[in-house]
Amino acid sequence: MRSPTSLYAAIDLGSNSFHMLVIREVAGSIQTLSRIKRKVRLAAGLNSNNALSQEAMERGWQCLKLFAERLQDIPGTQIRAVATATLRLATNAGEFIHQAEQILGCPVQVISGEEEARLIYQGVAHTTGGADQRLVVDIGGASTELVTGSGAQATSLFSLSMGCVTWLERYFTDRVLARENFDAAEQAASEVLQPVIGELRRHGWKACVGASGTVQALQEIMMAQGMDERITLNKLQQLKQRAILCGRLEELEIEGLTLERALVFPSGLAILIAIFKALDVDCMTLAGGALREGLVYGMLHLTVDQDIRQRTLRNIQRRFMIDSEQADRVAALSGQFFDQVAAHWALTPLDRDLLHSACLLHEIGLSVDFKRAPQHGAYLVRNLDLPGFTPAQKTLLATLLLNQTNPVDLSTLSQQNAIAPRDAERLCRLLRLAIIFAGRRQDGSLSGIQLAVNQDALAIHLPDGWLAAHPLCAELLEQEEHWQSYVHWQLTLN
Repeated sequence: MRSPTSLYAAIDLGSNSFHMLVIREVAGSIQTLSRIKRKVRLAAGLNSNNALSQEAMERGWQCLKLFAERLQDIPGTQIRAVATATLRLATNAGEFIHQAEQILGCPVQVISGEEEARLIYQGVAHTTGGADQRLVVDIGGASTELVTGSGAQATSLFSLSMGCVTWLERYFTDRVLARENFDAAEQAASEVLQPVIGELRRHGWKACVGASGTVQALQEIMMAQGMDERITLNKLQQLKQRAILCGRLEELEIEGLTLERALVFPSGLAILIAIFKALDVDCMTLAGGALREGLVYGMLHLTVDQDIRQRTLRNIQRRFMIDSEQADRVAALSGQFFDQVAAHWALTPLDRDLLHSACLLHEIGLSVDFKRAPQHGAYLVRNLDLPGFTPAQKTLLATLLLNQTNPVDLSTLSQQNAIAPRDAERLCRLLRLAIIFAGRRQDGSLSGIQLAVNQDALAIHLPDGWLAAHPLCAELLEQEEHWQSYVHWQLTLN
């Protein structure tokens, strides 16, 4: 029976939506049990005197009654509820908070903008892979948080008074999606950003991640339209133009944009464009977590791993009883192959990391069944929660596992959008060869193997007598020549 003491809940009373995350602690990591989100649009209930309307408060309380049912079996010390920008502003916040605490049965803390930014950064640091030196952007309903940091440590924290709900009410109040509305919203956002630009640039960043619903909506749009997951200013400007062509909020239709998000999408888009311009952001990806994850990891007192992806991969290996020694063997061999061809194929360090990750998970499908292990493995990786990996990277890993042996499905390699299709094909070829050569599950027979490339032609050079001494591997390599030739990949043995 599930122990209540292993359960934790984080509640975020935001200006646009209320969220609840329920997790279970499992061996130093978290397993998500429930995510509940309701659009409350609390910020829309603020009048000119910053008093919340009774109607807005009622919407919030009704939502909290839903949350309260799920909290009944969780110890109060393992629940943390926080309120953000709108309840920082509201003159009658005390009335709302008092009733909220009665409904939830736990304290509700109105946190400062700086504390909100710190928690957001902690949530990102615990869940997001890539470069450790980051700029984190979170566009909420009534505030926008901007944080720089390195590893677990935030170096600058800013909470600015602008958000997708408040900008909707100010600059799109007539529900018209005209260029003038966007220009006014962007200009106002630029003015809010001006005082903090210097400090953010002084600390600098190597990667920019977004941790808000606006960024998630943008990524869903790009994925639905077959684009890669990197958000760029050019893509934002294209979406802005699409919105302008729609004319009105009620007519806003963009493939991949949900009805739930459409109302505040233009205002969030305008703020994000202003941020890109003001800070000269090259590209942005979606963070793996934010405020709620920051609250949960804070309650668990877990440290931030320097390599979140490696933590995730090792946890998955333990969970599915993957032979880690064999996974490391295949990873080492694929790394050796990668280094031999990387310069000729212009492969990147990220390509190497993703190939390494695929190797560490390549036998996960055996935990279900041998006969269709690649298909089972691809399904598991596609659907598992993998902190540190973006959705597109998960799709790439699943695609590599699907194509690790037998006939190659080129369409799956071209449909993933984490890296260029040609590079995905090349990683696939290296993975397949590493698996074949490591088939004996022994280290001694793996020395002296060399790969050479001529454009896309791949040649394997083996020590004299190697094939005669390894007849089964020789047979598998001969079959692999055929498999690769079927998709016009040239492979030869020397």
